[in-house]
Amino acid sequence: MIFRKKPIAAACLLALAAANSAYAQQASNVDARIQALQQEIEALKAEVGNKADLSQVKQQVADSSPGISMKPGKDLVFKIGDKSEVQIYGHVDVSYDDQTNGLAHAVGAQGNNGYVTDVSSNLSFFGLRGDRLLNDDLKGVFQFETEVFYSATPGASNDAADTTAQKTGLGSRNSYIGLQSATFGAVKLGKTDTPYKSSTARMDPFASSVADYNSIMGNTGGDTRAEFDARLAHSVWYESPKWAGWSFNALVSPGQNRSADYEGYALGEPDCTGSNVGPCSDGSFGTAYSTSVGYDAGPLYFTAAYELHKDVNRIDDEAGAAAGSVGIRNESALKAGVQYKLPTNTTVDFIYEKLKRDAITAAYDERSRHGTWLALTQKVTSADDVNFGWAHAGRTPGEPPEGPSSLAGVPPVGSSLPDAANQYSIGFKHHFQGDRMTWYAVATEMKNDQFGHYAIGVSGHGITTRNQDGGGNSFAGNTLKAISVGMTYDF
Repeated sequence: MIFRKKPIAAACLLALAAANSAYAQQASNVDARIQALQQEIEALKAEVGNKADLSQVKQQVADSSPGISMKPGKDLVFKIGDKSEVQIYGHVDVSYDDQTNGLAHAVGAQGNNGYVTDVSSNLSFFGLRGDRLLNDDLKGVFQFETEVFYSATPGASNDAADTTAQKTGLGSRNSYIGLQSATFGAVKLGKTDTPYKSSTARMDPFASSVADYNSIMGNTGGDTRAEFDARLAHSVWYESPKWAGWSFNALVSPGQNRSADYEGYALGEPDCTGSNVGPCSDGSFGTAYSTSVGYDAGPLYFTAAYELHKDVNRIDDEAGAAAGSVGIRNESALKAGVQYKLPTNTTVDFIYEKLKRDAITAAYDERSRHGTWLALTQKVTSADDVNFGWAHAGRTPGEPPEGPSSLAGVPPVGSSLPDAANQYSIGFKHHFQGDRMTWYAVATEMKNDQFGHYAIGVSGHGITTRNQDGGGNSFAGNTLKAISVGMTYDF
């Protein structure tokens, strides 16, 4: 009755009820929306958190993984993680040479004597070296290095004393494994240039060229083999750190040979110890010992070195003499060298060397003598230098009875024969980009006394010019000459 009598009030009540119902529905929708938004926010938070955790995991993995990167600098050094490095390196040296054996007018000489032109690979090589940090002061180190023939066919060379050795095989040059400490030095096992050889290597501006100082220095008896400019296989050695400019190195190479006279190859080796072709009766030896001490500070470098070869077999030198007159005896070398850099951009090098064999018969001993080396390097510009060198081999106590005859056909009879020699060399070098690439020209002359038979191009040069004619006959007293123009490239 009230809705009939008061329609307006009823309408108002209905409107108010509808409004309340609509408001309640709207409030419910808002609450649902708020809850939905809160769920979305929580989901987003979870997703962001997961992504952040994933990013951290990825970073941790990246930090601990052995990633490889290039180390800044001019060398090809790769960093492996934060504890290891590996370097790829190499040296290319190729030259155009014109050289003569000086036998064009020797009595009885056969074949193509006089000047011969050649393109030589010289001492070119490729290698890998690396280290791994073991603790704050100790590294594990390794290296393997191989000679590379750029102009010659790879394989054994008929121009070298060790004609059976494959010089281009992997690891044919200095190769080793060892431990190295900045405090205590390094101990290494493998094959390496001896301390005796390395001690004065920096004093030869003609290294690996036709004028290499090992045509005389370290070379007993002449010819193509410098016995005391050696790389010794199956060796163990120690390299000291520098103490106030001083350093010390020592090496031992076991003979590892079951033959009492060392006429067999050392166990595991393809050649005679001493790098001569078998049977090993022309210089093969047993255990070798080598040591050096050096001082390097400012413009001065000084070194002294000693090397001993035990039981060197020289039975080949007995040809024409009584058995046992030369035999098997120790041979040793002692030298001292000094290098000084003057304010005038002049570098002076001087070496005195004494070679000795414990000879049985002095008249047959061509291995004991003294030798000297004098070199000057003058910087002309920042990129150019001129080099001069003089090597002298003193007279020996004697010569083997069937040693090479003179150019006039006179055989070596008697003791204390004139067998000294002098080598004179001049060279020019232009450096591109420091020492990374060079151009050089070298000229040398080896003047042998009447019964001297020293060669040129020994120890590293691709072609050795010696005292043999085209038929393989040997002579003494020849004068050898060579001119060489070449380029080097280092990486």
